[in-house]
Amino acid sequence: MSVSRMVGPRAVVLVAAAGLLASACGGAKVGESPSGAGSAAPAAKSCGALNLAINPWVGYEANAAVIAYVAEKRLGCQVTKKDLKEEVAWQGFATGEVDAVVENWGHADLKKKYIDDQKVALSLGPTGNKGVIGWYVPPWMAQKYPDITQWKNLDKYADLFKTSESGGKGQLLDGDPSFVTNDAALVKNLDLNYKVVYAGSEAALITGFRQAEAQKKPMIGYFYEPQWFLSEVKLVKVDLPAYTEGCDADAAKVACDYPPYELDKVVSKKFADAAGPAYQLVKNFTWTNDDQNLVAKYISEDKMSAADAAEKWVEANPDKVKAWLPAS
Repeated sequence: MSVSRMVGPRAVVLVAAAGLLASACGGAKVGESPSGAGSAAPAAKSCGALNLAINPWVGYEANAAVIAYVAEKRLGCQVTKKDLKEEVAWQGFATGEVDAVVENWGHADLKKKYIDDQKVALSLGPTGNKGVIGWYVPPWMAQKYPDITQWKNLDKYADLFKTSESGGKGQLLDGDPSFVTNDAALVKNLDLNYKVVYAGSEAALITGFRQAEAQKKPMIGYFYEPQWFLSEVKLVKVDLPAYTEGCDADAAKVACDYPPYELDKVVSKKFADAAGPAYQLVKNFTWTNDDQNLVAKYISEDKMSAADAAEKWVEANPDKVKAWLPAS
């Protein structure tokens, strides 16, 4: 996540070709052995296998953890998880190595390639999560400099954000380079005295914002919702030029805010055509930003395993889970 979390019809993913083959955990790619598999008993014949891509942000991991837990414990599926960055995961639809991506942030380019042109995948409807991407500052900065939340005022504060990596300009901190982001184009096209610097991960962004608030250090960076961390530190979003339909059509010319995202699920056509119990589960799966943030907090902040976090949420929400299960 995208956020960039990372996302949508919007952006070009700013990542080198070699980087596209790196997993969140350091190198998984389509065709390699999975980095993790479910620990459930052998799959019931009525369910079979579910191959889940795991994209590198904790909100996605929360979705996948709950789906995997229900698939294993309630349906008897054999779940295999594979750590893959967004674009690489989509390559698995054609090979059969990926059945489902369970938090897609737009990606009109990938949908065109794999859904419209190659016809090896299809969208399976919304997750229920509403996605927001943008630039944020820690609360103390918004209180001390109220006008900093308007993009036209950012240059007068650029000196506050200078770092050893920003080359004399203000630093705009982004996360994992594979997250969908328009930030470099925005800085250029809005003629701002800033340089995009990559923290390298979602965790590094969170650490940066947490320290910035606690130590009253200046920071401006890319962030997104849903994200559990916003319940701990209420980051304040900077108002960029308003998004209008098509304003991000040319990635090199983007000069507007990110669009709102209705996050969805994407599955392989082969998986959909089989229409098994796991497919029905993924199709029916929907929950809220608050649901996701709670499971993500269990994983990130409370240091629970993904399986334990999923179990805790599932046991507390039987009615929601029941609605996802295939009709008997």
